[in-house]
Amino acid sequence: MLHVVPMALLLGGLLAGSGRAMAQVTESDFLDELPVVLSVSRLSQPVHEAPAAVTIIDHEMIRTSGFRDIPELLRLVPGFSVAYTRKNTWTAGYHGLGDAYSRRFQVLVDGRSIYSPHYGAVYWTDLPLAIDDIERIEVVRGPNAAIYGANAFVAVINIITKTAAQVPGALVSLQAGEQDMRGLTVRHGGGDADLRYRLTASVQQRDRFEQDVTFKSVASGDNGRYFEATQTYFVNGRLDRQLAPDSDLMAQFGVSSGDWRAGRQAANPLAVLEPTEQDSRAFYLQLAYHKVESPQREWRVQAYHAQNRFDADTQADLTGLGAGLVTVDQYLMQTRSNLEVQVNEQWTPHLRGVWGGEVRQETVKSPQNYNSGKTVRGELARAFGNLEWRLNEHVLLQGGAMLEHHFYTGADVSPRAAVNFTLAPGHVIRLGVSRAYRSPTFFEEEGNQVFVLQSGAVVDSETVPSEGLEPERVVSREIGYVGNWRALHLELDMRLYRDRITDFIGQIRAPDEATYKPKVFTFDNIGTIDSQGGEIQLRWRPTQLLDVSAHFARVFLRADTSRENYNEDIPQSAPRNNWGMLASYRLASGWETSLGVWRTDAMKWLTEGDLTEAYTRVDLRLARRWKWQGYDLDAALVGQNLGNDYQEFRDTNVFSRRVYGSLSVAW
Repeated sequence: MLHVVPMALLLGGLLAGSGRAMAQVTESDFLDELPVVLSVSRLSQPVHEAPAAVTIIDHEMIRTSGFRDIPELLRLVPGFSVAYTRKNTWTAGYHGLGDAYSRRFQVLVDGRSIYSPHYGAVYWTDLPLAIDDIERIEVVRGPNAAIYGANAFVAVINIITKTAAQVPGALVSLQAGEQDMRGLTVRHGGGDADLRYRLTASVQQRDRFEQDVTFKSVASGDNGRYFEATQTYFVNGRLDRQLAPDSDLMAQFGVSSGDWRAGRQAANPLAVLEPTEQDSRAFYLQLAYHKVESPQREWRVQAYHAQNRFDADTQADLTGLGAGLVTVDQYLMQTRSNLEVQVNEQWTPHLRGVWGGEVRQETVKSPQNYNSGKTVRGELARAFGNLEWRLNEHVLLQGGAMLEHHFYTGADVSPRAAVNFTLAPGHVIRLGVSRAYRSPTFFEEEGNQVFVLQSGAVVDSETVPSEGLEPERVVSREIGYVGNWRALHLELDMRLYRDRITDFIGQIRAPDEATYKPKVFTFDNIGTIDSQGGEIQLRWRPTQLLDVSAHFARVFLRADTSRENYNEDIPQSAPRNNWGMLASYRLASGWETSLGVWRTDAMKWLTEGDLTEAYTRVDLRLARRWKWQGYDLDAALVGQNLGNDYQEFRDTNVFSRRVYGSLSVAW
């Protein structure tokens, strides 16, 4: 059961202590003060009226954090664990269950889904998007399949980019630092009142970890030299056209190309089966038309097409192991085509809603991963609706559902209901319950990863297709509190939750039959997981000079599955305690400084990952903004992980102290 009594006592103390501050605040002032979110229900609403917990990472937090890789920004969200795996790949977990792929998130960029139909991963580094072009990120903490369908299983991450009108003129941004960190971004924006455009080009280079890794136990096979040397190039553009006073058109495109090099020299002879070079290509085109028919009705139509291609190959001589000359070809092509309609309506002053639908086709082609040259494809269709009814000035009711037909799992309904009680202006209690599904990915359902000889004959299998998977299901219950003390310039968000996941999909040993060799894997619905805990986040801006954000999360996981290794690993897959803080202070003459501290307890990354030790990471940034000869300049010196080295995802991924400098010029 959720611990309601401690929450009630804490809320009572907070409200009692804020009586004087609230007496000076009117409701309209309070509403003007709070940020507005767009992602939770597809309705524009202040955070205290949202039916689920949400974290806003605004452009000031992005800038002062010193992070240059988009997934690292999730360190600013309670309950999130972030790690770089290898081969230019990032992963993340929310309340545990994290592995090499972020299969249980819905990640959007301006409404465009970017998770992989193959693995379910999010190819963050392949994303043709500059961190300088992000206006803000809204992270819905909790299932939101009622609004976004399958894969909005534990959280939704919605990246909102800057419109063309927000970035007029030119920008050049450079970064250089240790571990071969290099970055160059060039942007130009222009146009007139009716037609605005933005064009961005960038090249980024990274070498993430320490190369030489030595452990006390040489027999582990992990000692050796690891390297990551990656370059990614991309161009993207955005066009915003005002067609009429009541309608507008948005068009976006992006193209990226990556030259990624990774590998290891280790005691394990099978390391030669891993290609050391990988080429990536990505492309997307997105169109959106928006029309306001009346003050009571507006609608939006969106279509996009995206594709990702990866190509890596090598040949390995395993004659000594009895296999001969093995060809490894990791070619992978993925596409997604999507059409969506959304209608927002205000029927009465106290009742409004949103409804719509979506159709999508996804394809994957990868001869090595599916033991076939054919393209695997599937279509899905969705219909959704969400209502918001203001019963009176103290009670707000919300409810909605998504009806979805998936090509593997058939029809499912994902409902959600929430009620928000306003205890006093600026202080709201939220009660919510929701159900969500996660449909299996192509690889989970049909993956048949093989290794072949030069002749084309299959010499070994690593995975075989499943026997038909059910979707994962989660029922989530939560109690939340949102508080705002305008006189103290303090915003507070607390949440207690309990999630029950059934039909959890895990990777297991294939049945021991003659057709299967040892250590061949498949996927299966293996059992139930219970997750419960609490999280808190705050934002304190007492003056225009000081900005502090902080968060804390505590998680308890229990697994009841048919596989003992999962019963042991899943409870460790979330750090028991996880907290972070980002504070920035503006000094005189355009100088500013910021401090970031993040603490994570020990945790176990599932499947391909390891048990990594607890760590505390400290980042420090010193920057100055000034004007010169009509130019706006911003220079910064950033020190990352100024304490001890720590491990990310694998115990061989050693992240050490490093420093980089940056300079941006705008005109």
